Amino acid sequence: MAKYKPWLVCCFILAGLICAVALVCLCIVSLVGRECPSGSFMHAAVSADSLQCSEIGKSMLQQGGSAVDGAIAALLCTSVVNPQSMGIGGGSIFTIRNKKGNVKVYNFRETVPQSFKTNLLNDCPTTFELITGSQWIGVPGELRGYEAVHKQYGKLPWAKLFEPTIKMASEGIPLPAFLGKVLNISIVKNHVEKSSICEVFCNKNKTVLRTGDILKFPKLAETMKTIAEQGADAFYTGKIGHDLIQDIEAAGGTLKTEDLKSFKVRVEDPWTVPVGNTQMHIPPPPAGGALLAFILRLMKGFPLTPNSLDGGQTIQMYHHYIEAAKFANGQRRSISDPVFNNKKSADHLIDPSFINRIRDMIFSNRTHDNSYYYNAKPSRDHVGTTHVSVLDEDGLAVAATSTINHLFGGGIYSKQTGIILNNELSDFCGRADVVRAGEQPPSSMTPAILESKSGGLLVIGGSGGSIITSAVALSIMNRLWLGMNLKDAIAEPIVFVNSNNSVDFETGFNKSLIDGLRALGHKSGNWQYFMNVVNAVEKENGCIVAVSDSRKMGMSAGY
Repeated sequence: MAKYKPWLVCCFILAGLICAVALVCLCIVSLVGRECPSGSFMHAAVSADSLQCSEIGKSMLQQGGSAVDGAIAALLCTSVVNPQSMGIGGGSIFTIRNKKGNVKVYNFRETVPQSFKTNLLNDCPTTFELITGSQWIGVPGELRGYEAVHKQYGKLPWAKLFEPTIKMASEGIPLPAFLGKVLNISIVKNHVEKSSICEVFCNKNKTVLRTGDILKFPKLAETMKTIAEQGADAFYTGKIGHDLIQDIEAAGGTLKTEDLKSFKVRVEDPWTVPVGNTQMHIPPPPAGGALLAFILRLMKGFPLTPNSLDGGQTIQMYHHYIEAAKFANGQRRSISDPVFNNKKSADHLIDPSFINRIRDMIFSNRTHDNSYYYNAKPSRDHVGTTHVSVLDEDGLAVAATSTINHLFGGGIYSKQTGIILNNELSDFCGRADVVRAGEQPPSSMTPAILESKSGGLLVIGGSGGSIITSAVALSIMNRLWLGMNLKDAIAEPIVFVNSNNSVDFETGFNKSLIDGLRALGHKSGNWQYFMNVVNAVEKENGCIVAVSDSRKMGMSAGY
């Protein structure tokens, strides 16, 4: 039997310790030395509609705030920089994924007040227009929603989130370039100059502001200061709410203080659907996530690779997409508030057997003139809304879409509070036969979070009203299946199938592709308002890429 040698055992232990230390050092060196590609970030990022608001969101993150803090601060900023899109007189949907991978949807979009105009839907227009009037105002949910998500996920004090926007609103900012562009679209210019919001967006001679003018919101600044100090109750049960209701009643609206007091935020599980090798979390109806999932799952059944962008294959790919979008139009009336309608009315949109049946109805060599083939019942298209995507250092991800519905809502301004009111009830037009108190209208809004099997994360959403589904679907297809980087995936000109199933092409869309698609029978429409904007944050291999859509002159921010 060999003699026991303790010194030999010690040598083995020492060698093991040296190897372990070396391994740890190697890991530390590799982490410290790791660099992300130029233009990407290692810690956190915010993609909002403007650089100013992305930077404000980033500032909150750098001060120790969460992704929710960053999203709220960026949205409050957007209510001043892009007030045509959203504000505290509207509502939002937040899709939130925590660092453990659990996802929740916070839906605080506007609801129908207890009292509303008899035969409201008879007022629905028959052509595209900006719908004005106090009868369309829904109960605003924006601040109750901020309160709910901040209570659950916020790290910074509530008042801190309001500080930058209060400063901008009170001191004024040079008229933002994109807002100036919007104000000078003829239909918008007429809308603003003939409505009460002219008080904010017009000069003394009652014409809209122009480049070089200063935009101020003194009353809104006072309102936000009170809400920052007193919380959301100042709006829902306090003097601000009382003053707001007074102004709405003076404009002929039906909202009451009881409507504000009774507003509830909906906290729901997302619909989680597989899209190829990716899991996509979307808000359930009455949000538009089901239509997004329907299109993507239809398209995934066709062979889509980077080679799909070569030659005649591209025409075929877009043809399939257009057909999918036409069938999606035929399903728009399936999107309704499950609390008031058939709770399973949209379930078939993610059912593989239904999707396969629809795919079998798509032919490679033709389209169909008969709208009944697609079950299409035209409803009016519209524009509006904003989106913010945020990812923080702890891995909390937020996709937040917010709206007052059409551009500048219904053109109703509360002089006592500085709040621009929504015209959300007009979303029932063409998509419902009845309206009921407490009901949420159907929506195209679809803040989404996608997770790949390799651990990648894509936080994405869009704005642009009816065009949201097209903008987000094509961006996801471009990124996941066609080999484009995130910036190119979002920037690529889109095709939009309008509510009449006519096909509209964004400026810059390849002319030979348009000719090829027309040869297959697709009829061009006359849609002019390509305000499709997608903002996204992506994390892959430890590096973060953030893209704010250049269509709205947006820029992201991160560190």
